[in-house]
Amino acid sequence: MEFEILREIVVLFVLSIAVVLVCHRLHIPSIVGFLITGALCGPSALGLVPNMAAVDTMAEVGVALLLFTIGMELSAGELMRLKKPLFVGGSAQVLLTAGAVAGATVWWAGLSRALVFGCLVALSSTAIVLSLFQQKAQTESPQGRMCLAVLIFQDLAIVPMMLLFPLLGGELDTDASHMLWTVGKSVIVLGGLALFSRFVLPRLMLRVVRVRSRDLMLMTTLGLCLAVAMVTSSLGLSLSLGAFLAGLMLAESEYSLNALENVLPFKEVFTSIFFMSVGMLLNMAFFVTHLPFILLVAGSIAAVKIAMVIPVVRLVGYSMRTAIITAFSLAQIGEFSFVLARSALGLGLLDTETYQIFLAASIVTMSLTPVLMAVAPRAAARWLRKSLAQTEAEAAEEGGPDGAARDSEEKGIIRDGRLLRDHLIIIGFGIGGKNLASGARELGIPYIISEMNPDTVARYRDQEPIRHGDASFPLVLEHLGVARARVLAIVISDPAGTRAIIAAARALNPALYIVVRSRFVGEVSALRELGANDVIPEEFETSIEVFARVLNHYLVPRQTIDSFIARIRQENYGMLRQVSMASTDVSDLRHSLPDLQSAAYTVEQGSPLEGKTLAESRLGRAYSVTAAGIRRDGKTLTSPPADTMFLAGDVVYLFATQTALQAAAVLFRTPEARETA
Repeated sequence: MEFEILREIVVLFVLSIAVVLVCHRLHIPSIVGFLITGALCGPSALGLVPNMAAVDTMAEVGVALLLFTIGMELSAGELMRLKKPLFVGGSAQVLLTAGAVAGATVWWAGLSRALVFGCLVALSSTAIVLSLFQQKAQTESPQGRMCLAVLIFQDLAIVPMMLLFPLLGGELDTDASHMLWTVGKSVIVLGGLALFSRFVLPRLMLRVVRVRSRDLMLMTTLGLCLAVAMVTSSLGLSLSLGAFLAGLMLAESEYSLNALENVLPFKEVFTSIFFMSVGMLLNMAFFVTHLPFILLVAGSIAAVKIAMVIPVVRLVGYSMRTAIITAFSLAQIGEFSFVLARSALGLGLLDTETYQIFLAASIVTMSLTPVLMAVAPRAAARWLRKSLAQTEAEAAEEGGPDGAARDSEEKGIIRDGRLLRDHLIIIGFGIGGKNLASGARELGIPYIISEMNPDTVARYRDQEPIRHGDASFPLVLEHLGVARARVLAIVISDPAGTRAIIAAARALNPALYIVVRSRFVGEVSALRELGANDVIPEEFETSIEVFARVLNHYLVPRQTIDSFIARIRQENYGMLRQVSMASTDVSDLRHSLPDLQSAAYTVEQGSPLEGKTLAESRLGRAYSVTAAGIRRDGKTLTSPPADTMFLAGDVVYLFATQTALQAAAVLFRTPEARETA
């Protein structure tokens, strides 16, 4: 049995590789490729996967993980930023679309089935739409934000829809005591999860994060997701609902980014299996024989959704151009409609033929999404030219009710704890990170800090814009605003992590200026090849400082020292490895300054120098000694003039050869001291 499951997984994965590669060449989303893979593997086509029960089980896990990640991504800050498009636009879209479809089908399908049709058509594909916007770099465009808001509301609407279907199918017991027990179980579960997320989960996550083990973080995240899902399932609620609740619990944790990044690869694998399982449900013979009717249904679905979305977007306050592009982008059926359709089939709300028609039409709308999104701008431009409805404000795309928020984002104002424009990202909050933050704060440079140590984050949370997260994860960098940042400073002592951060940051923002601290000079070239603009090796800077102090002790002019150091730095630290001291001016300094030294002498009371001026002392003419400075009463006089008088207690700094210094020393001592010496 285990071998059969493994064989089926291998068949699915190998065939999906070929299909997705072809889809990529044709600019078709990979999700559509997975649907096609499932259709080819299904029993109605090649029949390569006879045991669909095992695939269905993995598909259920994929749906649970998808809902889990959706729950984790629904932060309170994101919801508040899009509150009007989300709650007004999203609710209007779902209600209008579901109502229109239900009203058009109630006369022949009946009220229950008509409501089912409305719910199925109201949802759009979060995965396809957002992935296409990301590929086009239009996530922050007006249409991108509007689609995001509507899709988030649709994801929230899935939960009541999943609870509505059993009621429509007559599966819920109408006995008062049973209903009371059902409600009571739900309240107990929700209350218990709320208490767990409030008092237990933060302490658990803190302990896990302190270990700094990705394996432990992964096991904790998956364990929490599946455990909560099993609890809700055992109480008669949905497995996916439990996973969604687990995601919401983790979303409020400051460690949610690490948890989400760890579970994303598993979510992608299992959701891919889910889409392939949906494709396997498609009856290819039925699809071919009913193709004209299926295309008619698909076209009708797209037309109804476009017609319902345009007034909704206009209601929120966006321009007609944005409304048209948004409507074309949301014209497909969503992935969770398949989950609802399978539930409706099991409850007897859909017959097999209707289910197959809906399934085939849904796959057609998904496959056409890239085409619809590509033609949407041209369709909007043609519509606006014909109607002469494009105003100057619409042409500028002021973006409706959250235009002020977008303007503030363009200026780099902090929103939701993230600096969104031309800011400095500091990775690591040790000594180097603290110095950078202090300097940026004093100079008015906006900055944000990412730190792995949870204790450090807790200590400075109220003092600095610091976030917990592993910056080697692209998701963490995105939440730090790397796409709009100007400079990324990496000041951590983790070579592997540093390399991962550089590669991820450079991929997300090719124009980003990346400065890195490394330990050794040998790492410089490798880090620069990865994408770092400047690499500062501790080994090199330490050696430079030691070298500068040595030369300074030998009284090498400071200009010469600075020039030498600057030349090394300008040549990207290469001279440190290949410079030959015999070929530099510094190597000749010993010959030109054979034994020059500096010394400090105190003018003793009664000494020959006391009461004399510098000119009268004849230090330069008689002893070849230069008085570089005099320290008196805690103050230092550099380059004293010739009329400066020596007083008892003065500390005089001299510059001369060792022999000259020894000869001039007698001038600073009393006769008694000279005799003793």
